Amino acid sequence: MREGTLRIATCQFAVTESVAQNARAIRQLLRKTQKALADVVHFSECALSGYAGVDFPSFDGYDWALLREETEKIMTLAGELGLWVVLGSTHPLTPPNKPHNCLYLVSPEGKIVNRYDKRFCTSGDLEFYTPGNRFMTFDLSGIKCSLLICFDLRFPELYRELYKLGVQCIFQSFYNARQRGPSIHTQIMRQTMQCHTATNHFWASMTNSSGYYSPYPSCFIQPDGVIAGQLRPNRAGMMVNTVDLSRDFYDPMAGFREMALAGKLTNGPGDLDDPRSRNLTEL
Repeated sequence: MREGTLRIATCQFAVTESVAQNARAIRQLLRKTQKALADVVHFSECALSGYAGVDFPSFDGYDWALLREETEKIMTLAGELGLWVVLGSTHPLTPPNKPHNCLYLVSPEGKIVNRYDKRFCTSGDLEFYTPGNRFMTFDLSGIKCSLLICFDLRFPELYRELYKLGVQCIFQSFYNARQRGPSIHTQIMRQTMQCHTATNHFWASMTNSSGYYSPYPSCFIQPDGVIAGQLRPNRAGMMVNTVDLSRDFYDPMAGFREMALAGKLTNGPGDLDDPRSRNLTEL
């Protein structure tokens, strides 16, 4: 890796209830991305474990031993290939908590170095998962990164806090798949992510399961909000894009963003005692 650059492999496949089948797809994509000279490989929400309430009805009888075994195989392969891996999975329950919908960060040494738990769970998620309560940031090649999951998208406050922490690149994993057909998600999910990247000047890798029907494919977004690349809808695939901090992007908020974050919500006088602010109803 050249300092200030990061080659990200954004991957998608049809996540299923079968941990073994998911694991085979993940290992295949790891080998493919290593040949493409990627630095970090990014998978969708619950990519290894399957998604409770969608892929299987509940965690009753869930094979946690198999999940651990397949996780360790993926970690070993990451170490052999020298790859960072952002792996969507489920962290086992720790009573009194339910399991966590999580992203593991696996190092090129084949170790789990940190874990992010989905902070905002939908009402359906809450039947099966316990929400997380912390951010997780890390540095790769001089680029400060963070992880988020699916429904977190709906809360712009999270992105503002990450901006304050100096984050420059977001890995956000989704599972909007196995739907009956087109939905509002086609119109709002990527578009909302584009807004978050542009207003906070982030890079973003945005992964989704490709299980039919998936309302939008995985994509890669620049700090100006432009989708620089995306995969084919409802098809397994991988693409490699590069974060490059030396590149300049359109940022109309430059010079004003910090002011707004400090609570000054106008770049004018902003004082109701100012004569220009009085008699607002007069012509």
